[in-house]
Amino acid sequence: MAAPLGLYVHVPFCASTCDFCAFYQTVPTAGEVGRFLDGIGYEACLVAWHRQVTTVFWGGGTPGLLSPADLGRLAETVRARCGGVPAEWSVELAPSSVTPQRLAVLREAGVTRISMGAQSFQPTLLEALGRKHTVAHIHRAYERIRAAGFASVNLDLMFALPGQSEAEWIADIREAVRLAPDHISTYCLTFEEDTALWVKLAQGRVKLDTEHEARLYETTWAQLAAAGYTQYEVANFARPGHACRHNLNTWRMHEWIGLGPSAASQQGGWRGANIADHGQWLAHLEHGERVTEDRVALTPALLAEDALIFGLRMNEGIDIAHWRERSPEAPWGAVEALLDRLAAEGLAVREGAQVRLTNRGRLLADSVGAEVMVAFDRAEAPV
Repeated sequence: MAAPLGLYVHVPFCASTCDFCAFYQTVPTAGEVGRFLDGIGYEACLVAWHRQVTTVFWGGGTPGLLSPADLGRLAETVRARCGGVPAEWSVELAPSSVTPQRLAVLREAGVTRISMGAQSFQPTLLEALGRKHTVAHIHRAYERIRAAGFASVNLDLMFALPGQSEAEWIADIREAVRLAPDHISTYCLTFEEDTALWVKLAQGRVKLDTEHEARLYETTWAQLAAAGYTQYEVANFARPGHACRHNLNTWRMHEWIGLGPSAASQQGGWRGANIADHGQWLAHLEHGERVTEDRVALTPALLAEDALIFGLRMNEGIDIAHWRERSPEAPWGAVEALLDRLAAEGLAVREGAQVRLTNRGRLLADSVGAEVMVAFDRAEAPV
């Protein structure tokens, strides 16, 4: 069986920038949208499509800002390159962009999964995040998505927001559960450089509280488990059969192709990201050039390092024996010492070749990932 191949399309258009967002985006105009769609077609022609695409994900930005006709045009380009019907096709939508007309086009195109960024059901918190939708928008959009008959629906929620109490977060979880989506993603607010939220942190207008964050993590896991959602990654919970296959394939270090400005790719022995500038991305494509930045060779050791970092974020953990065989030159002595220490500290469990983090370990998943990087960096440092 051929290895999975993902396709990610970055639609960079946003009407406004949320305070927490660090993704590349630009304000749409009719001319720019048309040029973007042309660019996706140009770039798709420059890619070596060696096998059938198994999963598709459209993110942004806000793909839902495209008109129904433009969504249909983008879908035609994608279908022409997939080599068949993808097993899973996800599209991110903001609540305010969900219309019956857009949903009809996506459903007809073959989209199987809608991921909607609700973020919160508290009006004051939505306003604090710079979100333009209301709670009423969320409910209306969700009803429309369900009525359209998509096979799977995800809701994105955010916690540890400035001023958010534990009671407010529990209320958000319960409201999401009441709606009964197939999948729920819960993201702890992070402070990315060059965002409005980062400026507020630097000015002391918002503060970090790691103990509060840990309590909210644990509350989330308990509440969603009780509601029948299985955690399969630190931030992701699903009913049986609804885990996001595109993300799982990415975390397991399979290949994916990224189209659009700033979109990343991992294919053909290299990894890189397109230029995060709509105009420059188009200019190169119009000259027959697909330019990627931060291009690195995918050595077996690098893949093993990333497989550990992302694999330990998943509840299933990672098969060390598989990666030792695939990447014998990786610094396994240092890695084994780290994993033994994590197990001794109650942060990880080792069952044969399989290693997974405990609940306490998953609370520290970012720190564990940093320690994996240190183990690899030290091994590569000159003596």
